[in-house]
Amino acid sequence: MLSLVLDSMGSFCSRQKPYNEADTEENEQDAEIERRIARETKAEQHIHKLLLLGAGESGKSTIFKQIKLLFQTGFDEAELRSYTSVIHANVYQTIKILYDGAKELAQNESDSSKYVVSLDNKDLGEKLSEIGSRLDYPYLTKEITNEIKTLWNDAAIQETYARGNILQVPDCAQYFMENLERLSEADYVPTKEDVLYARVRTTGVVEIQFSPVGESRKSGEVYRLYDVGGQRNERRKWIHLFEGVTAVIFCAAISEYDQMLFEDETKNRMMETKELFDWVLKQSCFENTSFMLFLNKFDIFEKKVQKVPLNICEWFRDYQPMASGKQEVEHAYEFVKKKFEELYFQSTKPERVDRVFKIYRTTALDQKLVKKTFKLVDETLRRRNLIEAGLL
Repeated sequence: MLSLVLDSMGSFCSRQKPYNEADTEENEQDAEIERRIARETKAEQHIHKLLLLGAGESGKSTIFKQIKLLFQTGFDEAELRSYTSVIHANVYQTIKILYDGAKELAQNESDSSKYVVSLDNKDLGEKLSEIGSRLDYPYLTKEITNEIKTLWNDAAIQETYARGNILQVPDCAQYFMENLERLSEADYVPTKEDVLYARVRTTGVVEIQFSPVGESRKSGEVYRLYDVGGQRNERRKWIHLFEGVTAVIFCAAISEYDQMLFEDETKNRMMETKELFDWVLKQSCFENTSFMLFLNKFDIFEKKVQKVPLNICEWFRDYQPMASGKQEVEHAYEFVKKKFEELYFQSTKPERVDRVFKIYRTTALDQKLVKKTFKLVDETLRRRNLIEAGLL
């Protein structure tokens, strides 16, 4: 009887062994998952979150593309080719805006005759305007390219282009029009420069991870940069990104002081930028967040400010020109910079004024300048980290 009991116990113990092995294996898997989570959490602590904010058309997405080109592997051929349809669409949209704008100016301006497209080109204009209204654009062919060039060179279209600030003409207009032949080649592959000029509105959120001095964390800080749509209807998507931000990079297109919003043609773009910057500065979640202000599109600003008075903008009403040429450009830039500095200190609570605030003059299309700017941003943020760690 005893032997039977012992046999039963032995068989019970032998049956238990596989379960114990399974438990051990499961525990090891759980431990490995925990270790992986711990490693990833530790790694995440070394990644600094940068938020790229600004109104629509401020150049944020061009900055974002520059980061990909400068500090990552850039665009492979498949990615470059994916921009072909975007670039062709930009061409069609531009010529439509210009032709429709010429018709509007011809009806409403006192010197209307100079905006009247020649009889020979009117049918061409109507045809291209219709194509520009479609949801799907045809690829550029040599025939269509020649028609676009003919219309572009019409004196009325050139006069209209000179009034581009009131017509939402994209900044890429002249660049693409000057490169039409190349853009319409059968084997066309967009260049990196073409991609930088390509305009497509950002919707949702895109992100990129990079280090301004190399991929290795030993050689510099690692950043995760988030770009979000700048148009008003996209801004509701910003809020969930506001937590845990190391620095806000706010892009302000200083050349747009005489332009109106795409989504609201009664609102001056610079006034919108001012109000948006003020709102972002007052967010409680940014109490300890560094602010990097990019005064962008300086290349356009330096040409425009010599022709279009800065005080045409309500915010700059008190501006007084002092000189001409480069001296006037610098004087105007310093005035704009001071306005943003004053806004920063007016909108920042006294206990927050010691947070990092830097202003950089930028041209998003200038790769060398963007690279230099981000290395300065990197140095500023690394210094802040050392101060917070008590090492400086």
